[in-house]
Amino acid sequence: MTLNDTADPLDDAVLAARLFALAPATFKGMVLRGNSPAREALVAALGARVTLRRMPGHIDDERLLGGIDLAASLSAGRPIRQTGLIEEARGGVLLAGMAERMDGSIAGRLAQSLDEGQAALVLLDDATEPEEAPPASLTERLAFACDLSTSRRWQGVALAPAAGTLALVAPLGDDALRALAATADALGVESVRALIFAGEAARGLAALDGRGAAEKADLTGAVRLVLAPRATRLPPQEQDAPPEDKPPPPEGERDDQSDGEQQQQELDLSDILVEAAKAAIPADLLAQLAQGKAPRRSSSSGTGQKRKAATRGKPLGARPGMPRGGAKLALIDSLRAAVPWQAVRRREAGANDASAILMRKEDLRIRRFEERAARVTIFAVDASGSAAAARLAEAKGAVELMLGQAYVTRSEVALVAFRGTSAELILPPTRSLTRARRTLAELPGGGGTPLAMGLNAAREVAEAVIARGRSAALVILTDGRANIAADGAPGRPQAAADAEAAAKAIYARGIDALVVDISARPGPEGAALAAALGGRFLALPRADARMITAAINAVQPIGKAA
Repeated sequence: MTLNDTADPLDDAVLAARLFALAPATFKGMVLRGNSPAREALVAALGARVTLRRMPGHIDDERLLGGIDLAASLSAGRPIRQTGLIEEARGGVLLAGMAERMDGSIAGRLAQSLDEGQAALVLLDDATEPEEAPPASLTERLAFACDLSTSRRWQGVALAPAAGTLALVAPLGDDALRALAATADALGVESVRALIFAGEAARGLAALDGRGAAEKADLTGAVRLVLAPRATRLPPQEQDAPPEDKPPPPEGERDDQSDGEQQQQELDLSDILVEAAKAAIPADLLAQLAQGKAPRRSSSSGTGQKRKAATRGKPLGARPGMPRGGAKLALIDSLRAAVPWQAVRRREAGANDASAILMRKEDLRIRRFEERAARVTIFAVDASGSAAAARLAEAKGAVELMLGQAYVTRSEVALVAFRGTSAELILPPTRSLTRARRTLAELPGGGGTPLAMGLNAAREVAEAVIARGRSAALVILTDGRANIAADGAPGRPQAAADAEAAAKAIYARGIDALVVDISARPGPEGAALAAALGGRFLALPRADARMITAAINAVQPIGKAA
């Protein structure tokens, strides 16, 4: 039985919160995923130990960093500065909700404040999709990441005070540091910050118990709290080598034997820490790593490409500009930009202090919004040859699975099939599962492989999708072995050249593409096609519909700008 089977994630989260409260400036902060009563209870308990200030979700630079207090400035007739939220929270902790939706510019300001030691940070991650995540620029700078979405406890959460302080704990020895570094390497944790946090966490665990030096159990706890949630791969499985019969060492080499024993002790400690990390990796992350998937790194939700909008969507900061072409005037921001210049402008105009605010063109600010364009995933399926039945069956299943997610991800699905001497749009972009099933039921197969025709047809569908303001991505199920040219004539050399030209046309248009080869023996043609497309390649022999759908969701990049 592993730790995941016996322990509630709240236990480790409480321990991490105790460490954070012990030294906020050292550990920088926490990421708390999962909107649950357990998280609310932990935040309340943390608020009893440190000073928490909540940060609004759509905060602007003036409120975050400080700027002109517009109301006070208008009343006083001179610029009055207001303090920013970071300055108000100096020495305390900022609490940021819905961190998975945080704007990149705000994340950059917070990252700078963390580096300067102005305030620590607690991010509340309310993501519902596995791909969503707070900005990596912040999560890398915070020591602890806890997922409380599966916690079943929330009563009686309290952070017991520490028996000692971090300053009274001795630095880690070389053996311990090497063991932590080896563990980080085995888990694929490349960040030096994470290694530093792990070392400080080991010392912090000793401080919580009032000890002056970290022990093996403290190193194990540090690996569990800091390194395990950051794992990007499973540690390699080592085979037990049979014992070798070695003669006793010569008399002159016995001094070297003690060095070998010391190295063996270091290896044993590393093995212990690696095993502790494997036991502490969350179950869902463990499954992802077993499938070769790295954990989520950014806040992309898998819906569609982000694009700037003038009238609706997620509010962004205002920018200089004229309110025309549908753009709206940001009145408060425009006034805030004009206030610092009033004294100079009044002197130039010969006006008194009681005159109206003097505005100029350069003061005008317009509102900005960001919205996600609907995504259309276009399947281009090779319906030719003996493998047609398998490809079509799995393509149908993948289409149905993706349509089942359509209303959540705001996505649509289209299907192009190519065989013989033609390529046809079998299923136009749709969210209708009923329509898709009816259309896919009688999808034919067999014949030659007109790959160039299929790619050209898929590109035309993608261009039509982009012209309507949506983002398009191609998923091409083929082994890449074309034998029908673009004009319908048989012949592999010309068919391969035409397919390469069609792929380069898709690449030139900037359309995302993923080539999936589900043939029993994938050859080099599929990878070559993906290279010409500037896209990704997956060889999935014996893949089923669920594997194809998972691969598309995990690998397919979201939206180049159209």
